[in-house]
Amino acid sequence: MTPPDGIAAARALLDRYPLIDGHNDLPWALRKAGSMDPAKTDIAAPVEFTHTDLPRLAAGGVGAQFWSVFVPAEFQGEVAVTTTLEQIDLVRQLVARYPDALELALTADDIQRITADARLASLMGAEGGHSIASSLGALRSLYRLGVRYMTLTHNLNVPWADSATDAPAAGGLTEFGREVVREMQRLGMLVDLSHVAATTMSDALDVAEAPVIFSHSSARAVCDHPRNVPDEILARLAANGGVCMITFVPAFVSQACRDWELPLAEEMQRRGLGRDDYFARKRLRQEWLAEHPQPTATLQDVVAHAEHVREVAGVDHIGVGGDYDGVGRLPEGLEDVSCYPALIAALLDRGWSEQDCGRLANGNLVRVLRDAEAAARLIQAQRPASAARIEDLDSPALAEEQAS
Repeated sequence: MTPPDGIAAARALLDRYPLIDGHNDLPWALRKAGSMDPAKTDIAAPVEFTHTDLPRLAAGGVGAQFWSVFVPAEFQGEVAVTTTLEQIDLVRQLVARYPDALELALTADDIQRITADARLASLMGAEGGHSIASSLGALRSLYRLGVRYMTLTHNLNVPWADSATDAPAAGGLTEFGREVVREMQRLGMLVDLSHVAATTMSDALDVAEAPVIFSHSSARAVCDHPRNVPDEILARLAANGGVCMITFVPAFVSQACRDWELPLAEEMQRRGLGRDDYFARKRLRQEWLAEHPQPTATLQDVVAHAEHVREVAGVDHIGVGGDYDGVGRLPEGLEDVSCYPALIAALLDRGWSEQDCGRLANGNLVRVLRDAEAAARLIQAQRPASAARIEDLDSPALAEEQAS
């Protein structure tokens, strides 16, 4: 347990540096619960089925939140685009319903203005390139609607980029994938490399003209999970000016939790259960839990990742992306969004300065946004919006056939 005076010091620090969290899946949690109408679930009061509501965000010292406008990677084409638009609409409805607590933020200046007014700056991030259906026009439309980062993939590959949790297909980014990165940075949309393969991370950094982020990833050297960031990429992140936002997902922060998952995944594969076999996979997981008790991750596991990222990338390249409401279990001590002061208190106890904790909580991500905005102004002065199509860059023979 963190001593009360440690929590009090952490709360006071978060009053000065309101925390910016890189990834929260409340919009999808509401959708799954049948609450596409915000009137059905009042987030101004405690919500039993989520990790997130307005009282707990306030208790957690959260000043700005990237709401994920996630749709499953199995959604493809116009279904993925339409569902993403519905999730954007849901976030905008939530903001409109709680104007005294929330305001849509589009820029770094917006974040600072809104948090200074003691309200929550609400940003949006699209989780997976399937949300644009390989269309740069769709990408630009998401930006105009307020989306300020896009994760290049989710758990499955997209035609132009490899995911960390799918079989390699593109070898990283295709030429169209590189054009997606260039166009995102021309717009000022943050390139998010959580979920992507290490080859995709490397290719994106090769192309990048502005800082990139990992909205919810931890350190692979501490927990060997493909969703985490290898040290060689963390070192490059420092040169890029980007930020790795430490996540709280147990299998990403605890090696024991990761090791528990592996034989279960092998058993699912042995039984031929694919991603579409949701109910069969859920039944098997419950059976497995009965015979193989699941280990528990802890706050100290998360601290170990923060310390490692600081050591390899530097204190100017670290943030927090909890992934609340995107997972069923969370580390002990970080059970919901009210628990961020416990993390800050633990870092202070480990010798982090108040300034360093302020960088992690707030300053680094604000700086990345400002740098991305400045880079976009320069890039827009140099080149217009890209008219490239995936068939032009990745399948020129198909493009010639369609043109003839």
